[in-house]
Amino acid sequence: MELALLWLQLAGAAAIILAASTHLARSADVIALKTGLGRSFVGVVLVATATSIPELGTGVSAIAIVGEPDLAVGDALGSCIFNLAALAALDLYWRKGPLLQRATATPAVVGMLGVAVTAVAAVGMLVHSATDWFSTWTVSPFTIVLGAALVAAMYLIYRVDRSEEGPRAAADRYGATTLFEAGLVYAASATVVIGAAVWLAHTGEGIAHAMNWDASFVGTQFLAVCTSLPEIAASFAALRLNAPELALSNLLGSNLFNVGFVLTVDDLVLVGQPLWSSIGSIHALTATFTILMTSVVTMALVARRKEVRTRFVPVESGVLVALYVVASTMVFALA
Repeated sequence: MELALLWLQLAGAAAIILAASTHLARSADVIALKTGLGRSFVGVVLVATATSIPELGTGVSAIAIVGEPDLAVGDALGSCIFNLAALAALDLYWRKGPLLQRATATPAVVGMLGVAVTAVAAVGMLVHSATDWFSTWTVSPFTIVLGAALVAAMYLIYRVDRSEEGPRAAADRYGATTLFEAGLVYAASATVVIGAAVWLAHTGEGIAHAMNWDASFVGTQFLAVCTSLPEIAASFAALRLNAPELALSNLLGSNLFNVGFVLTVDDLVLVGQPLWSSIGSIHALTATFTILMTSVVTMALVARRKEVRTRFVPVESGVLVALYVVASTMVFALA
């Protein structure tokens, strides 16, 4: 009965997230167009950070309360590969041609920066697993680099998005809605999404423990899917608003936030030793797949080929799904 109640709670939290994400995406779109900040920058700063709070909450609680750093890192990186695989579903939903060829250049920049930040994390894992050079440090030097890289990435995204006029061309479409009203709706919907998502992540963690699943696999697969639901829901809502830049920047920005900020905070929360010295080497594999999948997305965004609309999933979406299946299988087999 207790397990059935947990599954009901999971479904209830998911339903709340799906409903609130529509208002979150619309209000963020209004803010982007009326302030002139651009959909891509707002997608990273407002939408991605709000929808990535569950990964932060799950990571902190997994370390501070449960004492499972593998669960925290697995959730953050597992959410990254799930977000990227979800692009195939977004492509199927989008009816105006290949999704990755309709966005502006800014999401490609977000993807490139995501590759760079994830590479820092992957190198940190490999160095800590191969040597004990930094085992006595309270915080890994790679964590310091991650935090600095995130700040630099946010500045670069802002500069690139400001140089593009396209995202601000349709500012009058929300003429009846004021910026103040949009801000209030964003704050309210973000609060609801964050609260429901933290509830969902906590419930998912309870289910995982009740089922006695391995911590690394649970973090990379089950909890990652649960905590990624806000990103997916917000991206679908953005597509309904005809805002592909917002959808793509949300997913890619969430990955940037998961690695650059969430893992940095996780290392600060873990007392006594660096985070990278306390986790299994399997997470370096997940980070590598995150880099591969992000590179596929980035190359498709950069190429932006002029293709005829078809009813089939573009090649890059099929590759993303295939890489996700391979990654999941390997994590399950090696965890």
